[in-house]
Amino acid sequence: MPEHQQRSAAALLALVYGVLVLYASLYPFEAWRWPPGQPLWALLALPRSAYHLPFDLVSNLLGYMPLAALLTLALRRPGTRVRLAWLQALLLCSALSFVCEVMQQFVPARVPSAEDWVLNTAGGALGAGAGLALQALGLVSRWHALRQRWFTGDGAIALALLVMWPVGLLFPAPVPLGLGQVAERLREWLAQGLEDVPWALSLHTLLAVPPAPASALRPLAEASIVAAGLLAPCMVAYSVVAPGWRRVVMALGALLLGAVGMTLSTLLNFGPTHAMAWLTGVSVPGLGLGMLLALLMVPLPRRLAAGVGLVALTGLVVGVAQAPADPYFAQSLQAWEQGRFVRFHGLAQWVGWLWPYLAMGWLLSRLGARS
Repeated sequence: MPEHQQRSAAALLALVYGVLVLYASLYPFEAWRWPPGQPLWALLALPRSAYHLPFDLVSNLLGYMPLAALLTLALRRPGTRVRLAWLQALLLCSALSFVCEVMQQFVPARVPSAEDWVLNTAGGALGAGAGLALQALGLVSRWHALRQRWFTGDGAIALALLVMWPVGLLFPAPVPLGLGQVAERLREWLAQGLEDVPWALSLHTLLAVPPAPASALRPLAEASIVAAGLLAPCMVAYSVVAPGWRRVVMALGALLLGAVGMTLSTLLNFGPTHAMAWLTGVSVPGLGLGMLLALLMVPLPRRLAAGVGLVALTGLVVGVAQAPADPYFAQSLQAWEQGRFVRFHGLAQWVGWLWPYLAMGWLLSRLGARS
């Protein structure tokens, strides 16, 4: 892959990550108001924090490291000084963090602090250094050479989707591997947006009424959703990987990533003693069925694999939409939205909601590809 395309891919990933950082920093986007009694110039002097929780300290330090590393890879060019790329990435990260901390003063639910800005900047410095170290060791060039052997030339988007998939699994889901449950939130947002619109009064009334509680899924339906949730990322990979043993490796990797993502999600929500609780008498057969289907699809041509992936994603989205929200699911959502996971809320939530639809768009584009 040409070097300018490598930089462009890093710049795109850095832009996406930066937007997610901005969202996570300003969530929940409610009750915006001007800080009482504060002039504009006073907002630029970030307050000191009275709380120093270990979780917040670590997350503020680590959160900006990937962004800085991506920015360094995007800014590093032949003939430019290493220090210049490092400094540019550091300043961009520090500026983004400062803007977020200033804007948090307008959101009552957030607590800005100078310590957060310092930790974010320190994380940016470490991440930028890590990006330069990866280049100096030749690991970036080796990675791109390996990617060219495994994937087709336009496989960058598929790789990004595969990286995003386990991140989406961290946000609580009503069914294991069940991404894409966004319909209810869309109904709530539309109802709120149309509340004061005179010509949409009837539509608002219709949307404001919550649907009747869904009945519990039958074991076969739940197992099918789990199978579709595993088959979908496999088909995304197959759409850019030639038939053969590499597809078997990709399927096994999807199974491993899915298991790790679900285990970590359950651990964060219910504690280490319940980390494996998602492995039930229904989810395990569902994983087995999804893996069996993925192995049977290994010989398929790329375009046909993309078509199968669209079918799997459609079944996943439709199935998850029928899943009821049990009390444990509601408890998990409350912990993420109001508790210590609020910093990762935007990243995991939006990835979990949008991943199936982004994957559908990618697979539709693959149907028109020549190979």
